[in-house]
Amino acid sequence: MLMTPGPTAVPESVRDAMSRELINPDVDPAFQGIYADLVDRLAAVYGVDDADSHDVVVPGGEGILGLEAAVASLVEPGTEVLCLSNGLYGDGFADFVESYGGEATVVDAPYDEPLPLDDLEAALADDDADFDLATMVHCETPTGTLNDLDPALDRLEAADGEILTVVDAVSSLGGTPVPTERIDVCLGASQKCFSAPPGLTTAAISDRAWAAMEARDPHSLYTNFLPWRDTDDGFPYTHLTTNVVALSEALSLLLEEGVDDVHARHETAATRCRERGSELGLEPFSDPEHASPTVTAFEVPGRAGTLQCRLREDHDVIVATGLGDLADDVLRVGHMGHAARVERVEETMDALEAVL
Repeated sequence: MLMTPGPTAVPESVRDAMSRELINPDVDPAFQGIYADLVDRLAAVYGVDDADSHDVVVPGGEGILGLEAAVASLVEPGTEVLCLSNGLYGDGFADFVESYGGEATVVDAPYDEPLPLDDLEAALADDDADFDLATMVHCETPTGTLNDLDPALDRLEAADGEILTVVDAVSSLGGTPVPTERIDVCLGASQKCFSAPPGLTTAAISDRAWAAMEARDPHSLYTNFLPWRDTDDGFPYTHLTTNVVALSEALSLLLEEGVDDVHARHETAATRCRERGSELGLEPFSDPEHASPTVTAFEVPGRAGTLQCRLREDHDVIVATGLGDLADDVLRVGHMGHAARVERVEETMDALEAVL
């Protein structure tokens, strides 16, 4: 049983969709309709279906493509970027910025603390700073932390309404509300809360972000959102048709259940996971006030790899360990997408109780 924080378990109907006869997206006009329907459904999940301010695009490529493409599309040598971080992926934005010649200012906090809002205010008040862009992460999957973005967005808007915002919502979109309408580039991916296979990036992009990309005129193709703005005459490269129909079916399941009900199901599964963890004497890495409804990270100093192995070999339950410096100190249970169900959480925690 797959209980990792992505890729997640894929429902049977999504697997069935992948087995249908292959569509050639370059010559079959029917694919345009399939793609158009896909972005319309995604707009409903993003919460921008009734707004004219954002376009949704779905390039072919695993979710990390979106993070790099956002930077590649908006950053050039000398671009000043404020990278707000309290985790591995927040730090990673700065690496992307510097790889494209931008100047990254990292405003960070320890991985077990919320976003550093006071330090953000100080950075914005610095007369020597002239930020064009700010990056942040909604859910830091390695630590199970869900960041409240609104206070940071409030400060950015109050300081300078011209700063563009890029948010990694890869492991939160579809599992909990995301304030997309306040974000210029909001990034998602197929393999997390949507429970489709890895292979597609999703992005909701504001009009002013498109304008900045056009002014920047990126020279890359693959790490460039601009060619996806208008696909009426074709796609920038051969699209991943099997992944597209799989994600479309996954979104059908999500929307049939109802976005609010799906969010509530994630909250219920997360609450039960943490209740069971507490009963077993396990401490969550993230403060409960900032814990994500899509993933729980338990502190198990020096034992994560061993516990992961025993869960897999003895109980056929697959969970994840931490990343980076936390690789052997954190055990992560993914209750996102199709796996965000109390019965699956109970089975996982029963197995964990047996191996502790």
